[in-house]
Amino acid sequence: MSEFKQTFNSSLGKKLIMALTGLFLCTFIIVHVAGNLFLFKDDQGYGFNVYANFLTHFPPIEVVAYLLYFSILLHALYGLILTVNNRKARPVRYASEPKSPASWSSKNMGLLGAILFFFIVVHMGDFWYKYKFTHSVGYKEYRTNVLTNEMLVTDFTPVDPTFEHSSTTVDNWEITRVKDLHAVVSNSFHNIWYVILYVIAMIALSYHLLHGFQSAFQTLGWTHRKYSPIVKFIGTWFFAVIIPVAFALMPIVYYFCK
Repeated sequence: MSEFKQTFNSSLGKKLIMALTGLFLCTFIIVHVAGNLFLFKDDQGYGFNVYANFLTHFPPIEVVAYLLYFSILLHALYGLILTVNNRKARPVRYASEPKSPASWSSKNMGLLGAILFFFIVVHMGDFWYKYKFTHSVGYKEYRTNVLTNEMLVTDFTPVDPTFEHSSTTVDNWEITRVKDLHAVVSNSFHNIWYVILYVIAMIALSYHLLHGFQSAFQTLGWTHRKYSPIVKFIGTWFFAVIIPVAFALMPIVYYFCK
């Protein structure tokens, strides 16, 4: 037990924790961006609201969600520790910085991580906390005709204060009543300062993943002459370009087009 503890208290152990939690967070990012693509659907928030309701009421996902929160805190904590330790190891900068093959993102992972952590706190406070623990989020009622696919959308006020959601069918109408998180998102995305913060955070995410995704595989020893270029390609184009751009487009489209 002492050897196990000593391993994870070492510099390598901390990097292993960073690598494992980082890769886990990468899988979450994929799911998150896929679900948030419902925001681009022109259905008055139906798809996104049903998706948000599913995430917060399906027990296995709720368990994974709390594991996610723990991973974010652990990743941020160990990132801070490694950054501080690296600074202590070289407290005085060289008069002339030696040339290094290290990229700008690798040298500034602490700064990028701090920006992302601040954004996550703000983001979760605006959406997750309001949705789960306050009564500030309204409700929508969606009536969909199963024969014609016609949809009628109205605001809904539940009589029962403990009401969360419902789905019923009356005659040819499927009636879904859910919290209207889409309205909260739309309101935030029409705030120029929130849009700017969101875009800056996605730029930080891009640079963070540009180095972090490949670094995680190297830390875990999962490197191979044949497969490392594939990892680099995925880390660069999928995680550092496609995903951050998809996220950044959401507030931009809402601010200018919706």
